[in-house]
Amino acid sequence: MDRAEIIAAGCTQVRRQATAVAGLADQLDETFAVLVEQILTTRGKVVVTGSGTSGIVAERFAHLLSVCGTPAFALSAADALHGRSGAVTRDDLVIAFSKGGRSTELTDLTALLVGRGVHVVAVTEEPGSPFAAAAASVVTLRTEPADADLDGLVATGSTLVHAAWGDAVTAVLKHLRRFSADDVVRGHPAGVVGTARPRP
Repeated sequence: MDRAEIIAAGCTQVRRQATAVAGLADQLDETFAVLVEQILTTRGKVVVTGSGTSGIVAERFAHLLSVCGTPAFALSAADALHGRSGAVTRDDLVIAFSKGGRSTELTDLTALLVGRGVHVVAVTEEPGSPFAAAAASVVTLRTEPADADLDGLVATGSTLVHAAWGDAVTAVLKHLRRFSADDVVRGHPAGVVGTARPRP
């Protein structure tokens, strides 16, 4: 490939991913509103989990929720099965990400927590998967076109779709909680966020 072809190939992938993210807006349904309401009435924290790239999306989502007024933390599914699940209580709400729904450790963790009376929301492309079946409720998010994920397998576009969904949840919660930019700065005094305006 010459340089023009390399650039064109990169642009093609970016456009595929942009199409997948733009298509998310048409997928937001009542499950989105129900989840926002659940989070608002949760007495404990929001716990976000996933495996592999979904785990990275979970960490990002938990961070943004906390920055914007919803206490949250990310939990490694693998670590949770080695004792850290004890950090989760019935007062918490768990949101678990898995594109294909066949991550054994995530399915096992979901079943464990639901068995303890914890509400687990599965976010997945496969509502018929073992993971979704183990959860208390399911949010279905699809990545279209499928090749926004490399070979339809490597989670590239799908992680952007899941991340954008989390961003939308965060934005709506921030608005409903009337959590202002000044509130953000109070909890995020470092970096460019903390210097964006005088600290209240």
